[in-house]
Amino acid sequence: MILGNGAPMAVADTVYDADRKTILLIPAEGAPLPAVGESVTARLDWPTRYARMRAHTALHLLSVALPYPVTGGSVGEAEGRLDFDSGETAFDRAETEARLAELVATDAAVTTRWITDAELEANPGLVKTMKVKPPMGSGRVRLVEIEGLDLQPCGGTHVARLAEIGRIEVTGIEKKGKQNRRVRIRLLAAPAAG
Repeated sequence: MILGNGAPMAVADTVYDADRKTILLIPAEGAPLPAVGESVTARLDWPTRYARMRAHTALHLLSVALPYPVTGGSVGEAEGRLDFDSGETAFDRAETEARLAELVATDAAVTTRWITDAELEANPGLVKTMKVKPPMGSGRVRLVEIEGLDLQPCGGTHVARLAEIGRIEVTGIEKKGKQNRRVRIRLLAAPAAG
């Protein structure tokens, strides 16, 4: 973020307001704050954003490759993890990696659309996460569709086509409790722009 006087202001986080309608930017600790009414300019760190877009979309594919309810997750720059409620089912690292490669190779389009809160309530199977429910109450919910592969509510950022993800490496599979398996992924270098 650039303040009206040209000084940079680091943003530590973004959150919704109490009504979940307005996005608030949370300044980093110690960052200079704009004066009331001062103009600011947002500057996006594109390499970081794109790395997270690739990783986030890759996690959607992981939920396709391992079709179990999701109990948790985290996305970072070119890496991430999902936790699955898979009971005693064990996952094979090489098989999971091969399945992810097959999915990326389809180069399916990634698009968004909106449905009403009522449509989502009538289709609870769209929600893969057990603990985190999509934000509702504004009258509509955003769906992310990976053509022919996946459709689920999501407010995150994604690539336009699966080939943008590149190679996904499964870096770990851990048993977390009686029923949960944690699967960690890392993306290798982004494919060259074509």
